[in-house]
Amino acid sequence: MPPKAKVGHKATNPAPIAAESQAPREPETIDERSHLRFLQSNTLEQRRREAGLSGLTPAEYKNYTYTRLIGPVAQRQVSLSAKSEREFWKHVVREGLPVQRLRDDYTWGTDRNGQNVGSYTLQDFDERCDQQTRLAALDILHRCFLSSRERTIAQGGDVEAQVIEEEKARRKEMASLRHDLYGEYSESLAAEPEWDDVMPVPLEEPDDALARIAYPEEYEEALSYLRACMAAQECSPRCLRLTEHVISMNPAHYTVWLYRFKIISTLNLSVAEEIEWLNQVALDNLKNYQIWHHRQLLLDFYYPTIAADADAVKQLAKSETDFIATILEEDTKNYHVWSYRQYLVDKLGLWTASELEWTETMIDNDVRNNSAWSHRFFLVFSDPSVASEPKPQPMSHDDKIPQAIINRELAFAQAKIALAPQNQSGWNYLRGVLTKGGRTFDQEKAFAAQYVIKLGQEEEVVHSSHALDLLAEAYAAQGEKEEAKLCLQRLCDKWDPVREGYWKFRMEELDRDSTPTID
Repeated sequence: MPPKAKVGHKATNPAPIAAESQAPREPETIDERSHLRFLQSNTLEQRRREAGLSGLTPAEYKNYTYTRLIGPVAQRQVSLSAKSEREFWKHVVREGLPVQRLRDDYTWGTDRNGQNVGSYTLQDFDERCDQQTRLAALDILHRCFLSSRERTIAQGGDVEAQVIEEEKARRKEMASLRHDLYGEYSESLAAEPEWDDVMPVPLEEPDDALARIAYPEEYEEALSYLRACMAAQECSPRCLRLTEHVISMNPAHYTVWLYRFKIISTLNLSVAEEIEWLNQVALDNLKNYQIWHHRQLLLDFYYPTIAADADAVKQLAKSETDFIATILEEDTKNYHVWSYRQYLVDKLGLWTASELEWTETMIDNDVRNNSAWSHRFFLVFSDPSVASEPKPQPMSHDDKIPQAIINRELAFAQAKIALAPQNQSGWNYLRGVLTKGGRTFDQEKAFAAQYVIKLGQEEEVVHSSHALDLLAEAYAAQGEKEEAKLCLQRLCDKWDPVREGYWKFRMEELDRDSTPTID
């Protein structure tokens, strides 16, 4: 027999089955670093995500399966015979499979402003950890002081003055760290060394007061310190923290918001940081008016410093409109937010096509959103490039408005009315556009008539009571009083009897040859 061919040695470094993945970029945030470490401790998991289970080699698939079973086998959640378990652990050791693996779903929680700690940069996170470590160390020293003081007093001795001063400084630093990290006062203000020099001013009410308010103790104490600081006209970082403490308990306290703005403007603090904090407060208190007034004061204070920088103004406009959009997603008809949006348009000069397009989108999303209709009217007819100066009253004629704009807005209103004829917002907008353009209501008589069929007959159909109202005014403008009275009578009898008294008043006005009032 011929000799057997010699079998060559196995290659010590076989060629990889698949090209190595591109080295991941350096992580910038804590979440990114956690995910990278997860993949580093779960190399087969990364391979599975790239190639899928079907893309793994048999050896990789076996190792992946064994890796997934390490925990269940160790915790006796999977029943194996003694021999199978020995073979299982031999394979784990031989292949160097990770016995302990990091989780990929770990959450780092939020900070005092509601920001996800996982979104911190590595440097910011290290600084936060340093603060937490410092706070823990101070807390240990504080507990040692308490134990030492207790022993000293029990033995009839006195604590040294220097030790007491060190404890005061320590407690002051602890209070500052707790607030910076968690945004809270852990003890009463009277126990905080920071406030030792302040004599609180309590609210004094007579014993026989008709309606005494039962304030919570914590809130009453905070207000007493707030009154003292306001009386002394103190503007300091500690007062700013105090206002935040009060606002956290009562965000509708108008006076504390004014005092907070005074502190910020006096100390010339960062408006950007204040707005970042304010955003979370606004999200937690959607119906709060004071928040938006405070925001307006901040912009009035901040805008002159960037007015000459077009890029800075543009960036501010984007950040503000983005946040407004976030709020309106939660509450599309929030009156305070819409009012602030009008202020923002006027302040930053956002008389733009994109702003007009945004209002149209909001109306398309909800044609009954009267706030969106109002904003569009403001945007179109208060634009300095087309409106008279000084601006006339909102519902008065402006002969400077181009007729092309009037025609465009009439067409827009008519198209939206067709979607919801009984929606009053579209009809009110139509009336406003006619008034701005100096046109009479009878010019829209034909449009309104299509929503009223066979008026006064048995087959009468009215698709919109607002159309019938406009028809009454159109007929009156043309001197057709009987037709106008018929419209009003049908509104009174059938189509809007809730306002019967108003329709009768309108009919009496017709009899006196007076111009009907505009609803």
